[in-house]
Amino acid sequence: MEHDPALTDRLRDDLTASGFAVAGVEEVLGAVAADALHREEPVPALRATEGSDDPVAVLVRAFLLGEPVSARRLQAALPSLGIPGATRLGLVRSDGDQVRALVDLRPYAAVDGGGEVNWWIASDLGELATGNALRTDHVLGVGGASTTLAQVTIRDERRMVLDLGTGCGIQALHASRHSRRVVGTDISARALEFARFNALLAGVRLELRAGSMLEPVADERFDLVVSNPPFVITPRTPGMPSYEYRDGGRSGDAIVRELVEGVGSVLAPGGVAQLLGNWEVRRGEQWHERVGSWLDASGLDGWVVQRELQDPAQYAETWIRDGGTTPDRDRAAWASRYGSWLDDFASRDVEAIGFGFLTLRRPLAGAPSLRRLEEATGTVRQPLGPVIAASLGAHDWLEVHDDDGLLAAHLVVAPDVTEERYLTPGESDPQVVLLRQGGGFGRAVQAGTALAGFVGACDGDLSVGQIVNALGALLDVGADAVAADILPSARGLVRDGLLVPSS
Repeated sequence: MEHDPALTDRLRDDLTASGFAVAGVEEVLGAVAADALHREEPVPALRATEGSDDPVAVLVRAFLLGEPVSARRLQAALPSLGIPGATRLGLVRSDGDQVRALVDLRPYAAVDGGGEVNWWIASDLGELATGNALRTDHVLGVGGASTTLAQVTIRDERRMVLDLGTGCGIQALHASRHSRRVVGTDISARALEFARFNALLAGVRLELRAGSMLEPVADERFDLVVSNPPFVITPRTPGMPSYEYRDGGRSGDAIVRELVEGVGSVLAPGGVAQLLGNWEVRRGEQWHERVGSWLDASGLDGWVVQRELQDPAQYAETWIRDGGTTPDRDRAAWASRYGSWLDDFASRDVEAIGFGFLTLRRPLAGAPSLRRLEEATGTVRQPLGPVIAASLGAHDWLEVHDDDGLLAAHLVVAPDVTEERYLTPGESDPQVVLLRQGGGFGRAVQAGTALAGFVGACDGDLSVGQIVNALGALLDVGADAVAADILPSARGLVRDGLLVPSS
């Protein structure tokens, strides 16, 4: 792709003027066609845009659906850039009075921990537009994994940020909003070309470097590392296609293990690394045992959240289809690759594959103090970045507050917490009391009488110790007994954000 600032400025002006934004696309397509397109079904969108002179409809047909459009219509949709300018940028090629897109170019809107963002992102055309399996050096646009990482990343101010495996550059763009300097690395030359173009189109300065894993930045230290690495567990079978954007060239889940164990070498004290990953669950093991051993070897604080668990057959089907091979398109290739995946997993006694996200942190001083591995397979409320940042802060607060310090503290109930009571008909006392978090992970904590009373009194006026003493007198069991019951639970509620220190 051509990186011409003047032409890119014209493209940005034309896209803005045309209304080629997420809301504009949905308005032109209508709800039914837009939803179908999200499911990779183009027929309703093709029908909704057929014969239209609307600039958004023309741009959708060209850059999202991969359809040839008339030169007259595309010239009208991009009046400042024009077809000659789009050709020079490498966006389109002309064939008589028809023009066909060479890249996928689409509006992107999201909400991360820093607020709303709106950009346009270029990447390779997908199989929906080309009708073919993906090339092995395919550069992916913004997929579900990219969106997840952007939303779980903490967004406080950082001096130096590394986006390892930058791809089309989306994580680096997000990081540019709260960082002085952003470095993006990738082994794919094509990916770096797209990332450079997308940064130019967004008006963002990035430092982009070629190389594998941590090699291009081995002598530097970063305050934040984000990575959507090529974590897909792919058989190393001869003839099996390997895609740069998802396959790291290692056996099993080794690439995620290497990153977890090695990323501390480029983290500054207090620096945080956030990444996505897959991990194998082998016969006789629990998932947290394997990933926990990586955390132990890393020498870092660690918090791992497993979001999904697939069996080997489900996993194989997901990633064979992702590469563009289906049983309808090529039955023999489908069966061969399916068998290779199953054989590969069987060779290591893999019974399931986990997917989730990891937050790692280099302690400011001393040994790691955070080691947390949990499953959260239910609905979460994004963005989780602020929740994760707050939980790290709560962990640090708890580390410096022993039980005496906690008793002296004042706590308040977080504004998204509600109490649910379940009673047997005719009874006055509840059988179950739940404290439920409305945002973030949506945690629900079952509370006994003492804990429910304690949380109900946490309005910041009374200290924890004063509330404990009052409950001891009220329940006629003594303050020491109430403290022994309440304090461990209170620590958990602070850690998870249901209670917040007010002093």
